[in-house]
Amino acid sequence: MSKHSGPYVVALGTAGGPRWWTGEGAGERQGIATAVVVNGSAYLVDCGHGVGRQLMLAGIELNSLKGIFITHMHSDHTVDLASMTVFGTLALAAQGAEPVKIFGPGDRGMLPPVSTHVSGRNPEAVGGSDPTPGVEGMFKHLVNAYATDLNDRIFDTLRPAPHEKYTVRDIELPTDVGYHPNSNPTPDMEPFLVHEDENVRVTAILVEHPPVAPAFAFRFDTAEGSVTISGDTAPTKNLVRLARYTDLLMHEAIDFDWVRRGYAHESPQAAEAGMEHHRKSHTSARQAGELATRAGAARLALHHLVPGTADPDVWLQAKETFAGELFVPHDLDIIPFQRPSPGVPPATESPALQPLSR
Repeated sequence: MSKHSGPYVVALGTAGGPRWWTGEGAGERQGIATAVVVNGSAYLVDCGHGVGRQLMLAGIELNSLKGIFITHMHSDHTVDLASMTVFGTLALAAQGAEPVKIFGPGDRGMLPPVSTHVSGRNPEAVGGSDPTPGVEGMFKHLVNAYATDLNDRIFDTLRPAPHEKYTVRDIELPTDVGYHPNSNPTPDMEPFLVHEDENVRVTAILVEHPPVAPAFAFRFDTAEGSVTISGDTAPTKNLVRLARYTDLLMHEAIDFDWVRRGYAHESPQAAEAGMEHHRKSHTSARQAGELATRAGAARLALHHLVPGTADPDVWLQAKETFAGELFVPHDLDIIPFQRPSPGVPPATESPALQPLSR
């Protein structure tokens, strides 16, 4: 693990999307995952494809892992929670590590509405009696899916069961914010506490990534600095509120021009449905810069890049709306978030959030 004196993040995986990116630059960016490292302890945000391998390449041993935080239940953020559940249990046992806490969204509670662009077809839900599990439900289903493997090891070599090495908790939302998964998934609200220990205070807020609900951004405050990680979201006041004067904002970014080109050969109905989803659920590089400026963030890093093989100039458009230090990290890059002048408050309030450009 790096010997940085202050807190830092490791951009373990910087690509977004439920796919393996092909073409020029393919394989250079793994699935979305970020490690927050404070005083030698690590906190993992999201478990995209390749997260275990990336942790090892970054020199982050699992016995330093204190918590896993899932922003939302989309597969590109959770697909390797499976490997963390199975392989991670074995590694944690071998290293004599304490159980790791997993935090994430709870059960959605109901299916999302069918897209208004769909006609003449009634989708059939998968999952039987449990079609919208949260992180507790997903963990239970993963253990059941790998029961043959796990029981072989539990009975033959006396390995522990996953529940002995992980404690899993659905994040409970404040009851008074008016949240509803379909009609009000992103109510105007204040950040709320998710976890606190000797190194970090982790707060969360609901962000806008329909039809996913709930979807969270997380902020990690330490004695020396703070980092805010957006999860997947369209521009929202809640994110600005959570990221107020953060030392580092790590925000998702998408190339809407690439999305438009990608739907060129689809039927008009499918193309419009796809474009509408991305417009209402994601953020361009310019918009991310605007959000960082309005939050008064000291630094901005773009990740969850879609496409994962884009020309880097696409992401540098954030400089048009953000005057602070900008990072477009490669996988395994380290970004410190120690505040430049500890104890010195910001001089002015950041401006109110107005409608953002598309």
